[in-house]
Amino acid sequence: MRNTLYGPDHAQLRTAVRAFLQREAIPNVAKWEQQHRVDTEFYRKAGELGILGLQIPESYGGGGQTSFTYNLVVAEELIGAHLSLSPVRVHIDVVVPYFLSYATTAQKDRWLRRLGTGESMASIAMSEPETGSDIGGIKTTARRDGDNFVINGAKTFITGGINADLVIVVARTSRPGDRRGGLSLFVVQDGTAGFVKTRNLDKLGMQYADTAELSFTDVVVGADDMLGEEGRAFEYLTSNLAQERISVAAGSVAMAKTALADTIEYVRQRQVFGRQLSQFQNTKFVLAGVSAEIEAADSMLQRAVAELDAAQLSGADAARVKLFCSEMQARAVDSCLQLFGGYGYMLEYPIAKMYADARVSRIYGGSSEIMKTIIAKSLEL
Repeated sequence: MRNTLYGPDHAQLRTAVRAFLQREAIPNVAKWEQQHRVDTEFYRKAGELGILGLQIPESYGGGGQTSFTYNLVVAEELIGAHLSLSPVRVHIDVVVPYFLSYATTAQKDRWLRRLGTGESMASIAMSEPETGSDIGGIKTTARRDGDNFVINGAKTFITGGINADLVIVVARTSRPGDRRGGLSLFVVQDGTAGFVKTRNLDKLGMQYADTAELSFTDVVVGADDMLGEEGRAFEYLTSNLAQERISVAAGSVAMAKTALADTIEYVRQRQVFGRQLSQFQNTKFVLAGVSAEIEAADSMLQRAVAELDAAQLSGADAARVKLFCSEMQARAVDSCLQLFGGYGYMLEYPIAKMYADARVSRIYGGSSEIMKTIIAKSLEL
């Protein structure tokens, strides 16, 4: 079905990103998988192309785009090339918007240009070992000490946290009666005393998308490292989570499309019992069903992106889109892998890696259960 979101500028970006990935990413995947992280030089080159600064104002060296559709093109090209580069998408889809929305002019002068060029990569540290998706349960503290704050605590499952130079840390600055109150955002620079990247976590999928455990022991940051106003982090996080969830949904749809295209190519070539696998009715029915689900999810996603651009996307609708698209992705990739038979279980085939990579879509950005809770609340249940 016709996509109404894209124009000539998107096509230009798509061509440039595709060529860049073929040249700078795909030849390095084996190396990145071994070291479980991407070389930081790749991010510098991505910054030079303009990928990292799409929504950063031109006055700070960015692309000045206000539409999420350009981020969508990047996601589609990354996943279409079978690249597990979620730290790039977290940087541009999730973290940069916090700097754009809540940084002061002085803070933008300090950070935005670096974020656009890839000199600094950024991540956001919300999840903790005992809290998961429960933002109100955050235990990391930031105690005021004169003109500074002293941060103590631990974070986990932080996408891009190993390579990040700037980490937005959610910490508790006070304990009001409302457990969601008293949270603030701080930007912590890599190398700050007491800030330690304790472990690059070993994961089921996304082998070279670094995922960190972070430790903060008496980490001193200035009051001018606070992002936004003290005590308003829950409000900020809730507002920005809508775009994060649309980003996850976009990745889910892109991967399902990629899995379908790979599978169609495979079943046309594969001979089974003297016939092409594509000639069997079961194959046709399975892939027809996958195709229909992808179209439904894609239509839902396009509508959500249009509402996101118009600042009209509600948190409940973002949850609906994330829930449906990520659950669809799981069904689609599983169905496609089944048609590969034993080869689908072999990691030399991209479908096997997609199967492993897809599993996290129903967890990060808020699990499917959290999405259902948000949707149910909107139904006054």
